[in-house]
Amino acid sequence: MQLPVKLEIRDAEVADLDAMLAIYNEVLATSTSIFSDIARTPADQRAWFDERRKLDRPILVACLDGAVIGYATYGPFRTWPGYRHTVENSIYLAPSARGQGIGTSLLGALLQRAQQQRLHAVIAGIDGDNLSSMRLHEKLGFTKVAQLKEVGRKFDRWLDLVFYQRLLEH
Repeated sequence: MQLPVKLEIRDAEVADLDAMLAIYNEVLATSTSIFSDIARTPADQRAWFDERRKLDRPILVACLDGAVIGYATYGPFRTWPGYRHTVENSIYLAPSARGQGIGTSLLGALLQRAQQQRLHAVIAGIDGDNLSSMRLHEKLGFTKVAQLKEVGRKFDRWLDLVFYQRLLEH
């Protein structure tokens, strides 16, 4: 897969929040990638952004010709102190950005940040039917470690949650 020539991956800025919100809410409304049916508001998105910054967790955006077409981040896997070296990643792409290698670039850059922050493990919680996300994570060294049957519900059906994990080397 060839990446678009003018693809830029950079840290998100406040000015990117509207585009990121549109991407998130589109994924929420059209897929089971997010086990929720409650759309985010601009205030929710800003609070989320500020919380990530407070926790010193990166939010990376992929831009094509200056337009945000995807983003990736990680946050706490669990809140207890013993989990402080483990994070859970999230990655969201606009429909026009899917299947072009942009997710691979975003997740790769995010893993570099996790390495720089001396984190030990990165977890991905993936809908059991989301084969493209599973393949993306496997391509970048994640392995499937668990599958929880019918723990989520959306669009009038039960959803499995599959956990993938990648340990980082230091």
